[in-house]
Amino acid sequence: MEKMAQLTLPDEVYDWIGDFLRGHSHCTKFVRKVSEVAEIFASIIQGSGLGPAAYVVTAADLRPIHDGNRILKYADDTYIVIPADNTYTCQMSYLTLQLGQRRITCS
Repeated sequence: MEKMAQLTLPDEVYDWIGDFLRGHSHCTKFVRKVSEVAEIFASIIQGSGLGPAAYVVTAADLRPIHDGNRILKYADDTYIVIPADNTYTCQMSYLTLQLGQRRITCS
């Protein structure tokens, strides 16, 4: 919502987006077993009409912090590509993105 606040949106639209993003939960069913329900604190709700626009807003400022690394964005996914020569940057790249409320797995 911090990034949404930087946009020129009417207060009613900003409030509607905030209301829409609150109160979501998720559980997984696998072989007749259902996981515990977990609250979701995401700024992008997959499959929603707001999802693509929310992704554009939240991912717009993502940039690699090391030369040679790349950040790829597609639909609602973000990937950081770290060449073998830059593997020493993996943890710092991950932490930088995670501190910005983005979770990207380095592998």
